[in-house]
Amino acid sequence: MDVYIMLLLLFVLSTGINLLFLPKLLQTLKSSDRVSVLVPLRNEERNVPGLMESLKRITHSPVEFILLDDGSTDGTKELLLQYSKGDTRFNIIDGKPLPEGWVGKVHACSQLSQHSSGDYLFFLDADVRVSPDIIEKVLFQINKYDAGLITGFPRFPVPNVLSKMLVPFQHFLVYFHLPLPVSNHTTRKAFTAAHGAFMFFTRDAYEGCGGHAAVKSSLLEDVHLAREVKESGRTAILVNNTADVTCHMYDSNAEVWEGFLKNVYVGLGRNPISVLMLSLFYFSFYFLPLPLFLYGLLWADWVYCVPIMLIWLQTLIIDWASQQDRWHFLLMPLASITFIIIMWASMLKSVKKQGYSWKGRTYS
Repeated sequence: MDVYIMLLLLFVLSTGINLLFLPKLLQTLKSSDRVSVLVPLRNEERNVPGLMESLKRITHSPVEFILLDDGSTDGTKELLLQYSKGDTRFNIIDGKPLPEGWVGKVHACSQLSQHSSGDYLFFLDADVRVSPDIIEKVLFQINKYDAGLITGFPRFPVPNVLSKMLVPFQHFLVYFHLPLPVSNHTTRKAFTAAHGAFMFFTRDAYEGCGGHAAVKSSLLEDVHLAREVKESGRTAILVNNTADVTCHMYDSNAEVWEGFLKNVYVGLGRNPISVLMLSLFYFSFYFLPLPLFLYGLLWADWVYCVPIMLIWLQTLIIDWASQQDRWHFLLMPLASITFIIIMWASMLKSVKKQGYSWKGRTYS
C-alpha cells in the first residue's frame, strides 16, 4: 500500500509541475496582419446563432470570416445567410461533394483554406464560442514562441451523464500524460496534442506542411496535422485557452458515444496493446481507489481512503486549470471505467471493420 500511495502522490506532483508549462492567454498583441477565421458546418442549425454572435464580437481587424456549409440538410445555410446579412466580413460558401479518400471535415477545412486570404488561418468548430479579443491573445503567443500553430483544449460544458464522464477526460489525458515542456518546445512528433475546434496557423506553416490535404483520410486530423507542422520544422504550442474558448461538443449521450467511439482507438494508433495497458493502468490507479475507499470506511482503516483522496486531488488540479465544474473531480473513478469501456468498444468496432459513423457519413 505504501508504494501504491507513493505512486499516486507522484502522479499528483508531476501533473502540477506539468501544468506550469502550459501557457495561458493573458497578453494581447495589436497587429495589422489579416486573420482568416474558418468554420466548417454540417447540420449545425442549433449552433449557428451562438456561433455568429460570438464571431461578430471579435475585435481584431482586419479579419475575414469564411463559413462553409458542407451539404447540410437542416437550416444551417439559411441561418448563416440571415445572421451574416449586411456584414461584409462574412463569406458563406457551399462545400463541394466529398471525394473518395477524404474525411468530410478535413475536406471542408481544405476548401476553406483555399478561399482564405489571411496571413493567419484560424480554424474553429461551429460549437465553439470565443472571447472578443481571442485573436489578439493568440497573436501574442504565436509571435512570442515563433510557432507555426497555436492550439488548445477549450472549456467543455457537460450537459449529460456521458459527457460528464468522458468529455473532461480529454484535459486529464493530455495534462497528465503529455510532457508539456517537450511538446511545446521541440518538434518531436511523438509528443503532440491538438484540438480541432481551435487551430491557429501561420499561413507559411500551414502551407509548408501540406495543409489538410496532407491528412485527408485522417479521423484524428488535428493531431496528425500538428505533427505535420512539427515535421516541417515548426513548433505547435498547446495553450490553456479555457478562459477564452468554450466548446459545446455534444448535446446528447448518443453523440458523446459516437464521437469518442470514432476517435479513441484511432488516437491510440489502432494499437490493441495500448488499449490493454491503459485499461490496466486506469483500472488499477483510478478505479480501484473507490472500492478501497469503501473498504476503509467500512472497517475504519483510513489508510485505504488515501488513494482516492490523491486521485481526487490530481483531478481537481486539472479541473481547476481547465475551469471544469466544481464537483466534477468526484466522478473520476466512474469516468475511468467509462473510458476503459469506450476504448474497448472503439477497438472492437475497428477490428470488426464496422466503420465509424459521424454526421451521416461512415469511415473505416
